[in-house]
Parts: sequence; structure tokens; C-alpha cells
Amino acid sequence: MTTVLVIAKEPLPGRVKTRLTPPFSPVEAAALAEAALADTLRTAALLPASRHVLVLDGRPGPWLPPGFEVVPQVGGGLDVRLAAAFGACVGPALLIGMDTPQITPGLLEPALSWGTYDAWFGPAEDGGFWALGLARPDPALLLGVPMSVPETGAVQYARLRAAGLRVGDLPVLRDVDRAEDARRVATAAPGTDFAAAYRELVADTAGAGR
Repeated sequence: MTTVLVIAKEPLPGRVKTRLTPPFSPVEAAALAEAALADTLRTAALLPASRHVLVLDGRPGPWLPPGFEVVPQVGGGLDVRLAAAFGACVGPALLIGMDTPQITPGLLEPALSWGTYDAWFGPAEDGGFWALGLARPDPALLLGVPMSVPETGAVQYARLRAAGLRVGDLPVLRDVDRAEDARRVATAAPGTDFAAAYRELVADTAGAGR
């Protein structure tokens, strides 16, 4: 079976979702990050997998559901950290981030099948990617890929194809990076913790006349 990896930062004010500030305060941005992480972990926990692993920068909190192994992220750039996460896996692995709380088990389940594809790729609207699955995890497929730039996804996808891998495509999703992203994701997934946290913060802001 597949190892499901979630890579995340501990949702601390000033360390996560800094591009949401302003209009949100660092504390509010961290609350949105915590809700997004909780949604992501809850969805990941529902996937049939050999292991559920949280690759964490920081310490676990009450948002962590049971059934997850927690391993620390290594030092270095994001490409190095992602490569290390895959390198610690034996057998197929699917990695997702914490910025897409709108994901569902149904959206991810195809990426647990390896009969047709060697890799799965979930592109993000901002040019990055929100999911990457590898039937045979090879850190070299990620090392050196420029991260957090508009061409990240294109470079990573090209790297997979250049390695001769058959790549299955997952839907394009919007990452929550800025306030408009938060609004759109909350609207698209109204039943999530993220949407509830967003509505509460917006209501509080409106009530305070800000």
C-alpha cells in the first residue's frame, strides 16, 4: 500500500500564512493555517494507506488526529525537505501540503493506484503543485527543482516526464496563500474547518468595523 505524507509547519503566528497579513493579523492567519492543516490531516487519515506520516516543521498540537507518525523535516530548502520525505519511504508514496483544505478522499483516491501510472501530479493555480505521488520514491526527482516560484509545477512535471515516468493528472486546485484565495476556498468548501474559521474571522472583522 501507499504511504501518505503530509508536509506542514506548526501553525504559529508569524511563521505561517504570512501573505494573509494584512488583512488578517498574524494570530488570525495562524488560526486559518491551523484549520487548513486540521482539514488536510482529517482527509489524509481517511485514505487507505500503509502509513500516515506528518512531516512537520515544529511540534504537534491538538490539531493532530490519531494514527499519524510524526517525523521532523530536515534542514535545507523545500526541494531538499520534500526529497528527504520521499527518501524515507519504502514503496509508493503520496505527498500533499497543508494549503488545500478543500481536498477530499475522493479527490485523492485515484492517486493511490499504481497500475497505470508511475507518478501522480496535482498542479496548483499559482504554478506550484499541491500533490505529488511516486510509485518508486526517488529524491533525485525533486532535488534542484526551484520552489515557490511560478514555474515550480512546470519544472517538477517536466522532471517526472524526463525520467520516463507515466504521470497521472490530478485536478488543478487553488492554494490558500492570500486573502482572496482564502475567500474562494472557504466558499468552495463551506463544510470545512477552514471555511468555519474564515467566516468567524470575517464576521468578527465586520463587527469590529475594521
